[in-house]
Amino acid sequence: MADDDKDSKTEDPTAKKKGDAAEKGNLPFSREVPLFATVLATFVYIIFFLPDGMLKVGAELKDIFEQPDQWKIETGPDVLSLFIHLGWVCGALLTPAFLLFMSFGLIASISQHLPTPVLERIRPQVSRISPAKGWTRIFSLPGLIEFGKSLAKIVIVGVIIFFVLKSEYFGAIDAMFSDPSTIFTHMMSAMRKITIVVLFATAIVAIADFFWTRYHWFTELKMTRHEVKEENKQSQGDPFVKSRQRSLMRDRARRRMMGNVPRATMVIANPTHFAVALRYVREENDAPIVVAKGQDLIALKIREIAETNGIPVFEDPPLARSMFAQVSVDSVIPSVFYKAVAELIHRVYAAQAKNKRVR
Repeated sequence: MADDDKDSKTEDPTAKKKGDAAEKGNLPFSREVPLFATVLATFVYIIFFLPDGMLKVGAELKDIFEQPDQWKIETGPDVLSLFIHLGWVCGALLTPAFLLFMSFGLIASISQHLPTPVLERIRPQVSRISPAKGWTRIFSLPGLIEFGKSLAKIVIVGVIIFFVLKSEYFGAIDAMFSDPSTIFTHMMSAMRKITIVVLFATAIVAIADFFWTRYHWFTELKMTRHEVKEENKQSQGDPFVKSRQRSLMRDRARRRMMGNVPRATMVIANPTHFAVALRYVREENDAPIVVAKGQDLIALKIREIAETNGIPVFEDPPLARSMFAQVSVDSVIPSVFYKAVAELIHRVYAAQAKNKRVR
């Protein structure tokens, strides 16, 4: 069943799915990138800081051993003073390493993701202390991949150190019987060789792991078509419900429009297909306003309401079609229709004046 479910996850994760994963702290993070940053910091420290630092430490130790009379070791405060002095010397040697490791590690982490507080990570969960869950995590595919990477790193580093030390074996023996200062030079040369090779090896592993973690994270977040549909329903609403809502809104707008037809001044129609109801009152607007318009059955209904309420209906197919296509309800007609509509309004006013005289 698990394989079938994984095979059915063919859709790319949506933005919401990725956002929910990020809120829970589920983000792709390569552990090999900080390791590479640590090796790089070690290389920088060995090249730029360690030689001068070791020379200073060596000079201090040389002074202590060659001129012991400068340091009296008779009481406890004397011993404490000597240790404090050596502590400051060693601190000056190790402080650059501490700062390099900390800064490179932060850069390696921040370059993958900005630090954000995730309460889900610190929430107590029974699964974290469950032996069964822990056993499953260890022997799962990600756990086996992590074990394989760790084993590969140990083997690679071990092989590198073996060959470097093997090539330096006779040189190290010769240095033991030469000037003591050459021992440090020989050690630095070996350390540089080891660090350079380890740096290239960890760089290759870090690059591969960086892309693998993102691919694995993206694959784990893939969704089935059903999940995508359900998410769309939750975020945008059920399509059936939205369609029903749109239908109700159209019905309300249509009823409101039909309620405005009795207020119209005239109706322009294309016998049965189009009808546009216009209202023009000099005290209200400078130009006629479309209060209703419709096609087919709605057009016939507009004509019926107009005839019932004694509103003049003019049949002008070209004008009716053009106004229906270009003018929306509750909008003033464009100036291109002024002349044609003005003639019809004049006829309406003339008819009203004639009726008043007859009465």
